[in-house]
Amino acid sequence: MVAKPAFEHTFKKRMVAVAVFFVLCLLFIIGRLASMQLLHNEKYQVMAEGQRTNQHQLMPTRGEIQIWDSFTNLPYTVATSSEKIMVYANPSQITDIEFTAQRLADLLNLSAEDIVPKISDSAKKYVVIKKDLSEAEQATIRDAKLTGINFDKEISRLYPERTLLAQLLGFVGFVGDERKGSYGLELAYNNELSGQPGLLLEEKDSAGRWIFGGKRDRIPAKDGDSVLLTIDKTIQFKVEAVLKDTVEKHSADSGSVVVMDPKTGAVIAMATYPTFDLNDYGKVPSAEMYSNQVTMGAYEPGSIFKPITFAAAINEGKITPRMTYQDTGEVKVDEYTIKNSDGKSYGEQTMSQVLEQSLNTGTIFVKDSIGNPKFKEYVERFGFGKKTGIEVLESTGNLANLRGNIRVNYHTASFGQGISVTPLQIVQAFSAIANGGVMTSPYVVQKIIRDSGELEDVSRSEKRQVISARTASEVAAMMVNVVENGHGQRAKVPGYYMAGKTGTAQVARKDGRGYQENNNIGSFVGFGPVEDPKFVILVRVNHPRTVRFAEATAAPAFGEIAQFLVQHYKIVPTRQINP
Repeated sequence: MVAKPAFEHTFKKRMVAVAVFFVLCLLFIIGRLASMQLLHNEKYQVMAEGQRTNQHQLMPTRGEIQIWDSFTNLPYTVATSSEKIMVYANPSQITDIEFTAQRLADLLNLSAEDIVPKISDSAKKYVVIKKDLSEAEQATIRDAKLTGINFDKEISRLYPERTLLAQLLGFVGFVGDERKGSYGLELAYNNELSGQPGLLLEEKDSAGRWIFGGKRDRIPAKDGDSVLLTIDKTIQFKVEAVLKDTVEKHSADSGSVVVMDPKTGAVIAMATYPTFDLNDYGKVPSAEMYSNQVTMGAYEPGSIFKPITFAAAINEGKITPRMTYQDTGEVKVDEYTIKNSDGKSYGEQTMSQVLEQSLNTGTIFVKDSIGNPKFKEYVERFGFGKKTGIEVLESTGNLANLRGNIRVNYHTASFGQGISVTPLQIVQAFSAIANGGVMTSPYVVQKIIRDSGELEDVSRSEKRQVISARTASEVAAMMVNVVENGHGQRAKVPGYYMAGKTGTAQVARKDGRGYQENNNIGSFVGFGPVEDPKFVILVRVNHPRTVRFAEATAAPAFGEIAQFLVQHYKIVPTRQINP
């Protein structure tokens, strides 16, 4: 037998190995193709589609915010949208990252170090570089002819009246590269106002340009819904003017006003001063200026709280307006002595006179007639210590001092110290006294105007009977006496009976120990005309420096607004106007 050469045996082994290798490669390719076609078909289809198509997001137009113009009987736009230009990068088309970043930085007054990371990811097709371009910036970028740098349109927010209703409206600001509502109604109704983006898919050539006549698919954007408020334009302008004049006249830190229809809960006007320009919201000394003091500015209300204490005792049948009380000028409780604000004693006084003279000691007597637990029950029944339910952010205030059984805390709470409330809670509570004992919760949005044009009534106000109609009538009459004979005389409106109450409250120290010296908050709450109230008004003035008491700050402001309202509503006078 002749043996085969060794090289022939080795050749056959190599051929077998090569064949096995090619078979394995073929099986791997078949496996990959099967995986791509069967298991990851969508993924690779999207990748292939991305290589031959451009994608552009179609931005919706943000819905408007409107108030009511009672003169034209038509809605009036206070927040709308306008078209502006932005510059964006397509990193997949940029070849020289450092050069492009530096040129953009020089032309747009930006930092090249900030731009480089944005344009370095070649997988991205759309990266915003700068928004709200000026015409000059557009021209310089266009002349530079930078590869991968393009322009796009964006919808920017515009506030035609600039400062009107600033804290209630809020504004639209940037969260990263996305515009979203911040503060106020822009935040609360961001989802409704924003709408839904659309998408434009275009078939492109190797240079990334749309192929004329090529495939172009468009999923249209859905524009945002609009919001119609209960605010009356004319009244809002007047309220803001009066508030501004009051704050500046008395060198006060700030102030706020809210006007509400006591029968429906509709907020007619809401203002905080100082205010700011919504179109230039970044130029404020502090973000605190964005805060709506009507809903968020919890404070110790002082004597405007006293009618609530009186309403509770009258409703429980413990006192009457003509019931008398012997005022000694002070009340001792534990180691504390509480006196009247003027330090005087008044001797025998009716309950009506106690309210007219705003006696702290007499109010403690009224509270004691029903006891601390029942007093706390009424405080909560009138809505204090919880949200009113209005559509924007709000504070609950603080009733922590009424959680225990510390007698002095209940004494001071009876005349509005040691507890905190918001101006909106005050207006809500006094709607019960103005509305036959029925308390209405405030709201500021009455309709949603859908993108389709459909109107949806979203006005909502809960109504609760918190005191009897008789109690409400008696307390209202006592509050009329405050305006006619007491500290609220500067709130009078010739030809009409107004009900009201002044309050000059101390301001707690920030460390929680006692009260600040030479600092107070003046408030006035009232409604009218008392026979058929059309409005409840709360005026608050923080730290006035020219006068001490609310009868000289908040009360006159109430009177000016109330006089405007009776004229605006064409309410016929019910009493003789003295020449």
